[in-house]
Parts: sequence; structure tokens; C-alpha cells
Amino acid sequence: MTRRALVLGLILAGGVLAAAAAQQPPLGKIEKVADGLYRIPGQGGATAVYLAGNGVVLVDTKLANNGQGILDQVRTVTDKPVTMIINTHTHGDHTGSNMFFPANVEIVTHENTKANMEKMPVYQDPANKNGMPDRTYKDRLTLLGGNDAIDLYYFGPAHTNGDTFVVFRNRRVLHAGDVFANTAQPFIDVSNGGSGLAYGETIGKAAAAIKNIDTVITGHTDVKKWQDFVDYGEFNRLFLQHARASLKAGRTPEQAMATLQLPAKFKGYTLTGGRGGPGGNFNVIYQELQKSQ
Repeated sequence: MTRRALVLGLILAGGVLAAAAAQQPPLGKIEKVADGLYRIPGQGGATAVYLAGNGVVLVDTKLANNGQGILDQVRTVTDKPVTMIINTHTHGDHTGSNMFFPANVEIVTHENTKANMEKMPVYQDPANKNGMPDRTYKDRLTLLGGNDAIDLYYFGPAHTNGDTFVVFRNRRVLHAGDVFANTAQPFIDVSNGGSGLAYGETIGKAAAAIKNIDTVITGHTDVKKWQDFVDYGEFNRLFLQHARASLKAGRTPEQAMATLQLPAKFKGYTLTGGRGGPGGNFNVIYQELQKSQ
């Protein structure tokens, strides 16, 4: 694959993201996921609302200018103050309304996500300093405690190099962020350390290490079951396996996409269009494979 083809594929993927951001569905109404745990869809990534003993913990804050809308939805289920924000990764549709909340609201991310956020123009503006992380972690961190305990896990690069899996331990719920955004080809953000080679392996590590989960809050689609998350790891591993074989056989990314065959359980997945054009994520994975040789 030529460098021009890769660049074109990444431009197409970026264009799709920009278009998606411009066409986000409106902020949705708050939905119950489990006791004391809710989800607000629309206007970017799904926001989790967790009613802990001392206040409300939010996971992701959507696109910019949604802070008041999020707070209005929170107020329909509790009068407790927002005390903490967890960002699953760096993207503006998940961190965009951080700065709406007061500076005393603690923001927690993976250490790589903080580094990625520091590169974002919006957070290079001193006026938005309060939207930056106050606390980071490397591999695992437990927040709060007792019945309120929230476990944060990092298992390596996938969507970015700072993807946090948020586990509401006693609610048996995982917020997967955009590592599991929907049942389609993921966006592999190489500019923020994402990796198609590691993607399926990272999900596999999460699936092996995280226990007692029934429900998964995805980044951008409906709530799923734990097995759906496990299957998504398999999907990405099969995608990589086919990429390796196709590159070795001299197929183009477009030919790799055209010859991809998956088990029947993936028949509902979206594979056409979107990520990288006709070659899909094979454009990105081919480049990674060639660099690793």
C-alpha cells in the first residue's frame, strides 16, 4: 500500500468523524442502567451518571456546550452535586464539556489521556484549565470504596493509547468508552496512539481480567451485554488475522475488505463505508504491520 493511499484513508476517516460530530443526535433523556446508575445518550459519547454516597460521578461529558444539558438531566434523578468526572479517553465528544463543571470537581483519566488532552487546542487555552485531569493512573485505580467502588483499568492501546475501562463494581456494569463504540469497525486513532494490532488483544485482556459484569455501556450505541463485548474482541482479532493473511498474499486493503469472511454472529456488524473508505481499517492495520516487520 502506498503512503498516499494510507493518507487518503486517514483523511476519509477523519472526514467521517467530522461529519458525525456535526450530525450528532440531540441530547437524550436520562435512562436507568442499574440501581443508582444512569446513561445520557446523544451529543457525543454516552455519559454515565453514578449516584454515589457523597455525590454524582460522571463518565464522559460529550461535545462542548452540553454541560448544562447534562446537569439538567442529572437533576431529574438527584439533587446531589457532581463531584467527579472520569474521561474514558481524549476525544472532544467525550471531554468537551469538562470545563462547564466547577474546578472543585475532580477529573480522573489515564496518564496517556492527560498527555493527549494537553495537545488539544481547547485545553491549551488557560481559560479551560479546569477541564484538564486532576488525577491520573497507570494500570489500575479504585475510586471511592465500599458499595460505591469504581475500578479503572488500562490494558493497552486500542481506540487510543489511553482508553480507560470503567467498572461500577457493585452494579456489575462496565463503561467501555469508544473501545466498544458500536458494532462496527472501530476508529483506530493512530494520532493519539491507537493500534489495530493491539485492539483485539486489549479487549481480550479486559475480558479475561474484569469479572462479574452483566451490562456494558458502549461509547455511542445502545447498552449491550457482557458477551457482546467479548465478541467484539474476537471480531477485532479476526480482522487482524485476515489483514495479516491478506498483506502476505499481496492483496490491497480494498481486496482484503472484499474477501473478509466472519462467523454468522457478526452478520449485524457494519463493515462497509466509513472508516478509511473501501479499504476500511485494513489501511491502518497494513501500515502498522509494515512498520512492525
